[in-house]
Amino acid sequence: MRIAILAAFMALLTIGGTACADNFPSHPITIVVPFSAGGPTDSMARILGERMQRSLGQTITIENVTGAAGSLGVGRVVRSPPDGYTVSIGHLGTHVANGAIYKLGYDLVTDLEPVVLLPSNPMIIVSKNAVPAKSLKELLTWLKAKPSPPTAGTAGAGSGSHIAGLYFENATGIKLQYVPYRGTAPALNDLVAGQIDIIIDQTSNSISQVRAGTIRAYAVTDDKRVESASDIPTTDEAGLSGFHMTLWSGLWVPKGTPKEVVAKLNGAAVEAMNDPAVRKKFEDLGLQMPAPDELSPDALGAWQKAEIAKWWPMIKAADVKVD
Repeated sequence: MRIAILAAFMALLTIGGTACADNFPSHPITIVVPFSAGGPTDSMARILGERMQRSLGQTITIENVTGAAGSLGVGRVVRSPPDGYTVSIGHLGTHVANGAIYKLGYDLVTDLEPVVLLPSNPMIIVSKNAVPAKSLKELLTWLKAKPSPPTAGTAGAGSGSHIAGLYFENATGIKLQYVPYRGTAPALNDLVAGQIDIIIDQTSNSISQVRAGTIRAYAVTDDKRVESASDIPTTDEAGLSGFHMTLWSGLWVPKGTPKEVVAKLNGAAVEAMNDPAVRKKFEDLGLQMPAPDELSPDALGAWQKAEIAKWWPMIKAADVKVD
């Protein structure tokens, strides 16, 4: 009798879960941005969310949860119900590097379900206008000649800008003094104000200030130029050959979210990225669209694991300290 009752109860749970998945979404969805408003991840989330809500038929709100290089925002999603209504947006820093630096209290792979790979962002080496260098080679010479380590803005230990800085140190032998912020938007504000020397930033975050002439750009960290900023050379062209880094982004939901719900979110995101108006907004920010065969949840999961294998050894070797 007890076995029969238990079986009936489990069947009801299964039916209920299937019904919830079939009705998804029935109320607003939240995308948790783990950085401050106005930064590159926030901008991507707002562009994407505005279009996705048309496909899903529900409002998508953006919630900025800052701190610890994005790990607090990701944790907010991990601890949410696995129903698809709370979505994590993040990137190489939040969903790869933080696992090598912070005691997270969650696992970036096993506690999250991948949804979709989003547009990627080559980094760009920028400085305050007071720096006299006009080329990347001149910048390297100026940085090496400084009597104290040059200051480099980051979005915190383990953020994309911080990983790029570690990579830059390895490639050039130049020691940097990192200045952490709650996002690269406030870091960029201080660069414009001349309070810090450089940022190795996401192109989408810095390109408007470069175009406005308030900061100086030296190179993009890719093997090809960015179409929307074709006057800026690549690192190969500018004299730092092989210094390539792309900050990819993605969407995740809590582990255990029904596959049907993941599929609906994936479909809405893919539809958004195929919208010419959305593509134009992303391309104007210097973002590069994923290939069609990179857009499945499994593809993002495999990519995330490969990036962990690639970056964790370098990050751990740097013995990054969290203040």
